[in-house]
Amino acid sequence: MFPEYRDLISKLKRSDRYFEKLFERHNELDHKISNLETGIEVDTSVSIEDLKKEKLKLKDEMLIVLQRHDSTGNA
Repeated sequence: MFPEYRDLISKLKRSDRYFEKLFERHNELDHKISNLETGIEVDTSVSIEDLKKEKLKLKDEMLIVLQRHDSTGNA
């Protein structure tokens, strides 16, 4: 995800609590979706599509943070 921001992502995970939480939740959703799609996990209370929508929203939010920091040179 966002290979062009690899270094900035590493910095923000350590210095920006909001970004760190977005990143962690995105990874949690990624694993849950993968487990549901492969049948490792069965959870009838959630829709894979809903999880994917939440994951995409988090990715969009992370991109906004990355672009803001990249354009200002702050990290």
